[in-house]
Amino acid sequence: MEQVKNGDTVRVHYHGKLNDGTTFDSSEGREPLEFEVGSGNVIAGFDSGVTGMQVGEKKTINIPVDEAYGQKQDDLLMEFPLDRFPADMQPEVGMQLNMSNGAGQNFPVVIREVREDSVVLDANHPLAGEELTFDLELVEIKGGKSPLIIMP
Repeated sequence: MEQVKNGDTVRVHYHGKLNDGTTFDSSEGREPLEFEVGSGNVIAGFDSGVTGMQVGEKKTINIPVDEAYGQKQDDLLMEFPLDRFPADMQPEVGMQLNMSNGAGQNFPVVIREVREDSVVLDANHPLAGEELTFDLELVEIKGGKSPLIIMP
């Protein structure tokens, strides 16, 4: 039977959990996740976890921090003046916001601490520093990209 290999496009149902058993994402009730294995569209541990699976196969994989979203980085914590927030906004710990950098790129941040004159914002991925567990079911292997054929 065909097994998933690098370059294949696959469809996978998944249930992602943290070490304490908390669900952080699931495809339940939705279409399976479709992606090309090895393309960098999913975290490295997910790519390697589906490699070698066969259609209909179910398995559980554990993804260490470094193959998931990496370690939390202190340089992604930033202090932001409270007076730069809109007057009608009351910042609270855990509040999720979107910021933009000087190049016009938007990125999500979470308020980690509210101080007297400032707030501490965290731009780390919400799952940074976490080991992840996924229950997987391979639904389909669509095959890889068609090879380029050059005709004279």
